[in-house]
Formats: sequence, structure tokens, C-alpha cells
Amino acid sequence: MLEFENVSKSFWTGSQRKVILDRASFRVELGRSLGILAPNGTGKTTLVNMMAGLEKPDEGEIRRSCRISFPLGFMGGVIGKHSAVENSRYIARLYGLDPDYVEAFCRWLCGLGEYFDQPLGTYSSGMKSRFTFALLLALDFDIYLIDEGMPGSTDVEFNRKAGEILRERLRTTTIIIVSHSPKTLEQFVQQAAVLRDGRLHMFDSLEEAKQLYDYEA
Repeated sequence: MLEFENVSKSFWTGSQRKVILDRASFRVELGRSLGILAPNGTGKTTLVNMMAGLEKPDEGEIRRSCRISFPLGFMGGVIGKHSAVENSRYIARLYGLDPDYVEAFCRWLCGLGEYFDQPLGTYSSGMKSRFTFALLLALDFDIYLIDEGMPGSTDVEFNRKAGEILRERLRTTTIIIVSHSPKTLEQFVQQAAVLRDGRLHMFDSLEEAKQLYDYEA
């Protein structure tokens, strides 16, 4: 379970205070994947980072009683001067997993060929996204955090394989996706919410959330 209780978060932009959350309380139960609709600039990434424990709230409490992933796209755990091989094996050891398995899984899913043995600093943004997503799926979590859905890859085979794995994981894990696009959420979530002006409005279905989201767009 992941639970926010009266959580507030804001930033000073230099001219005004930008409110991300204002005394927000909600709970995500395992087995009930959640999609959060939020316009660009409302603090989607900050919200996901708080869920993962990468950022702390100003006030309130965040409770985690399960294994929660790092956000898809978060590159803080990997080192640019090291290869995908070295990074995948290092991350595997951090999480107590078999380095041979994690390396083989990432190598198979990424489809990067010889680049898998090259430093991440030489990768394009698309290649980095593919590696990060492969690493995310190689690890064992109860809740997977995804900011803006699938990585922007033009590799059709990667998108097919990653999508199949993600859908399979939905049978045994929970996914939280934060996006500005309702279409991104359609195939993955059972419940949805709308983040706007520091308030998180929870709904039992994506269709209900879309009505408020479209009305206030």
C-alpha cells in the first residue's frame, strides 16, 4: 500500500509560490493500478518523486508498506561513464538480484546490440529511455511508477516487447502512471485521479476523471 496523509508540497519560483499538493490524502491499494491526469506544469514529476521517496513533502506523511520502484525515466541510479552492462549489474546487486539475469534481461529487451557495452553517456535519449525501462522491468517491485507512460522510442520491436511485459506485470503488480494524456492511461489503470491547483481529485474510473479533466482543460 502507498498512502498520502495531509501531504503538502510547494516551491518558490522566484516570484511566487507554486503549490504542487495542498493537504492531499489518498491511498493506492495493491491490485488497483492508478492513473493520474495532470496538465503540463502542475508538478507531475514532483508527485512521482515523492511517491518513490526521492523528494520529501513540506508537511504530512507518506507511508509505504510495499516495494515501490524508482520512476521510469529516473537516471539518478545509473552512471553515464559506465556501460549498460556495468550499470545493470551494479543495480542488480543493490537490489539483491542475480547480476547475470538482470544483464541478460536488459540486453534482450533493449536490443541495443554493441551499444550495450558502451558508456551510457554516448547514448541518444531514446536509447537511454529503453535501457532505463528495461532496468525497471528487470527488478521486482509491488508498485511501478511511470511518469508520462512508455518511453518515446521509435523502435517497434522494443515497444512491442516492453508493452507485453508491462501488461503481464499488471496481473501481479500495481502501476501508477502520471500523464497529461488520458489515452496513455486507458489500457493500464482501474482507477484515476485529476491533479490540478494542488488538489488531487480521486475517481473510481478513468471515464469519470476524464469528465473533470476535459471540463477544466
